[in-house]
Amino acid sequence: MIDATGLDPDSNRLMVHIREFSRRVKLSGTPEELQSFHYLQAEMDAYGYRTRLLSHDAFISLPGRARVEADGEALRCITHSMSISTPAGGIDAELIHVGEGHEADFASRDVRGKIVLVDGIATEEVAALASAAGAIGQIHVSPNEHLYEMCVSPVWGNPSQHTRNRLPTTAICTIALGDGERLRKRLAGGETIRASIEAEVDTGWRETPILVAELGPDKGAEDTPFVLFSGHHDTWHFGVMDNGGANATMLEAARLLAEGRRDWKRGLRICFWSGHSHGRYSGSAWYADEYFDELDRRCVAHVNVDSTGGEGATVLTNSGVIDELRSVAAEAIEAVSGQKHAGRRHGRAADQSFWGVGIPSMFGSLSHQPPSPVKMLTALGWWWHTSQDTVEHIDPDNLVRDTRIILLVLRRLLTAKVLPLDYAVYARSLGDELARLDQTLAGRLDIGALRLSAADLERQATVLKKRSDGATEAAAERINTALMRASRLLVPLNYTSGERFHPDSALPHAPWPSLDGIRELARLPARSEDTAFHVVHARQTRNRVAVALREANAVLKSALD
Repeated sequence: MIDATGLDPDSNRLMVHIREFSRRVKLSGTPEELQSFHYLQAEMDAYGYRTRLLSHDAFISLPGRARVEADGEALRCITHSMSISTPAGGIDAELIHVGEGHEADFASRDVRGKIVLVDGIATEEVAALASAAGAIGQIHVSPNEHLYEMCVSPVWGNPSQHTRNRLPTTAICTIALGDGERLRKRLAGGETIRASIEAEVDTGWRETPILVAELGPDKGAEDTPFVLFSGHHDTWHFGVMDNGGANATMLEAARLLAEGRRDWKRGLRICFWSGHSHGRYSGSAWYADEYFDELDRRCVAHVNVDSTGGEGATVLTNSGVIDELRSVAAEAIEAVSGQKHAGRRHGRAADQSFWGVGIPSMFGSLSHQPPSPVKMLTALGWWWHTSQDTVEHIDPDNLVRDTRIILLVLRRLLTAKVLPLDYAVYARSLGDELARLDQTLAGRLDIGALRLSAADLERQATVLKKRSDGATEAAAERINTALMRASRLLVPLNYTSGERFHPDSALPHAPWPSLDGIRELARLPARSEDTAFHVVHARQTRNRVAVALREANAVLKSALD
């Protein structure tokens, strides 16, 4: 049973923060954003944390003026972060409807030199497909009358010389549902429509801040392990829920947790990011790169928080959590709300820049709206990413509730003698995925050894968890060291393609992307003439996974000896 003693968020304090965050539009790298960072720093200093306001160059894209016309009729619109800017006077071309912009939609139409009409909010996936297909522009149709601000870069973090060519090459705008429906109807009726787009987007390198606040246990040394707790501070418009709610949660959690630091077994590092909204997680990605060695050696887990306290956000069952931390999330959510957390696999979002390092992670958005017939990218409320994200859409009771859940999770991670990382759950999930693949492979590649290694991992992790109960201080330290070392091997298998030092793209990934080489072979039709080629890569993929599992098993075994 989780002990919630002393973890009572102050609603008045939370709302004082909310009102402060409602004062400024906080675009990445702007003076207004920096002023708000100074408020955060003053608060964290007052709570006794050691603070540093870092500064780094980030590739930031701020949307400006936009114009969309169809057959000369002007339509209400916005452009998007990482869209290209058009020449003066804009671009003009035939309009082609591509449905929701899936790969098959583009494959069935010739869109070269055309402007595509897309059903739904602008995304990096559609931007990548449209660019590759040779379109020169995109007009997205909002699911309602609101125009949703989006960053459409498929590059995670700052682009390098190797990834900059993946940035969009199209001009991208969004129009309201009513205007889009009229265009769709005309195109479906066989009309030819000429559309024009004019977009001004300020894209380039600029200096952006990160606030780092740190506190250790009373007896902690400078090299003590720590929990990373983070959220972004930059916003679209005033962004009072996204991400003012989460920033208020972070400040109040920091205050209350500091009062109980004598019980901590490890330190707490809190990071407020810039570049989330306008740089595709540039702040957290830079931090992961710049502090990779320290994070690798010392960080035990990452808790991210986004958009807490939303009006009408009654659903607490669907937040993202990595396999080995599911029980931590479930226990905290049930203790506060009574709801049973179903668990959801993380998507490619929410400043989850630390999987390559091998850090287990939790959350992002925590509370959600009930299901709606309107197809949105998130369940965070119709005001999300619009100019309507203002104070009236914060529910103080929901903000207190969400903050209490975060407090319970963090206190568990900070005070547990043995880290609550359950690699038996992880191993079962991996074993299930390997079993499905093995059946589909139909003998084209032997992955029996991988399945045995996953079963061994489950057995060892189960025994380790049992021994953790009542472990001495020395045994707990040995187990914690083993769990951290194992996480560096296992987390990248679950959430990356296997490359720890260069982030994967921001595009959606299948579960267990490190298995993609084997998955590609499994998807081939039986007796395909390409089988032999795919087997080569699948075998290499198998070897990478086999080595990681072998080494993780050895690490856990060392803690049992």
